[in-house]
Amino acid sequence: MSNSQIDRRALSQWIDARRATFESNLKDLVEIPSISMDPARKADMARCAEAACALINAAGGRAEVFATGGHPLVAGGFIHDPKFPTVTIYNHLDVQPADEPTWKQDPFRMSNVNGTYGGRGTTDDKGPALTAFHAACWAKEVGLPINVRFLWELEEEIGSPNFDACLKANAARFKAGGSDRHSVVVSDTVWVARGQPAVSIGLRGMVSLLLTLETGTEDRHSGLVGGLARNPITELAAVIAGCVDARTGRILIKDFMKKVEKPSRKELDGFVESGFRTNRFKEVHGFKSLRTKDHRAGAAAIWALPTFEVHGITGGYQGPGVKSIVPPRAEAKVSMRLVPGQTPEEAVRLLTRHVKTLNKDVVVHAQHGLLPYRGPSTGPLADAAVESLRYAFDKKPAFVREGGSIGAVVTMGKRLGCDVMFIGLSLPEHGYHAPNENYDWGQASGGMMAFARYFELLAARR
Repeated sequence: MSNSQIDRRALSQWIDARRATFESNLKDLVEIPSISMDPARKADMARCAEAACALINAAGGRAEVFATGGHPLVAGGFIHDPKFPTVTIYNHLDVQPADEPTWKQDPFRMSNVNGTYGGRGTTDDKGPALTAFHAACWAKEVGLPINVRFLWELEEEIGSPNFDACLKANAARFKAGGSDRHSVVVSDTVWVARGQPAVSIGLRGMVSLLLTLETGTEDRHSGLVGGLARNPITELAAVIAGCVDARTGRILIKDFMKKVEKPSRKELDGFVESGFRTNRFKEVHGFKSLRTKDHRAGAAAIWALPTFEVHGITGGYQGPGVKSIVPPRAEAKVSMRLVPGQTPEEAVRLLTRHVKTLNKDVVVHAQHGLLPYRGPSTGPLADAAVESLRYAFDKKPAFVREGGSIGAVVTMGKRLGCDVMFIGLSLPEHGYHAPNENYDWGQASGGMMAFARYFELLAARR
């Protein structure tokens, strides 16, 4: 598979000549604050969709904006011949909020310092989306016998609540123009280390929940009621402690681990070969300590095992100093990451049953859930993903998994009836969901070369 008909020098020159256009396109999209979870940004969401649609159309493709029950979806691409193989590239154009005080710049004014692009959405996921898009423009210009379609979502950061319904209603149109040799590639994943490409073959699922407890109707002075009154914050903390071992992260919910498909020794070896090191992980993410220093155990914990995380506890007095009251109500915001073998519905059922054994008055409110995904590590698509990254970055990639969730992946596999692969380009230091998010030309230019090779390999499957 290493033989290529691409003139590598000509492709490199094409990519270099494309740099200014790429940077201009990225600036245009980054400076639209497409924060899907903020109702005040509804107009910006529509503006981002229209800008993305115009980008495809201006390049000679055909695209349109699809209305959903929430924010729109952009679909389109370069369709040449129904006899050609078709690849659909999925990315999302919505972003996380950027209200952290540690931003060194306006997060919605893209900076460019020697080819490092700063701003919210640069790496998650507008930069990778445009990288794949420009590679598709190259494929169109040189006449590769392949159809390239794009699905650009604007609700991924809020769990893709309308993606399934939109694909179900328009599946025939989204698949139109391609043969049964149709596949999907997602470019929304992260390498472990610069210089060591990685191909993700799995995603964790997720379910988010609220745990609430009411023990009264009003704040009461602890000097009058303390000792006899039930404190809901204290009791909720005890429930949380009964669900997860705070020291090890081991989940204590009965039967929760029963159906977990644990990673093989070979897969764990691959995790370490990807460049994962606990000391580097600690440094990149700014932690003072971790639960383990063992590289294999650490990689398994973030990619291949479920979690129970507490994201916040509210209740009682939140102002300066101490106001000595016993509050009437408390709430914990929690989530569970899920792995193959688990479902959100079963996770909620097991948690609810367990919580009731710890405190019968705590109410479990399930929010939304996403299924885990396990993709192929063998076969023509996996081989093409590996070869394309090796071709572009001159190093064989390792197989890893992703600790996060992409709700659209399971939906695309189901509605479009095809395999889903991952060719991610982002790095840990690019700051997914973090302040001072960034992306760089090295990953973008290499990514264009990787996608060009991927298109060539898929076109050869005629």
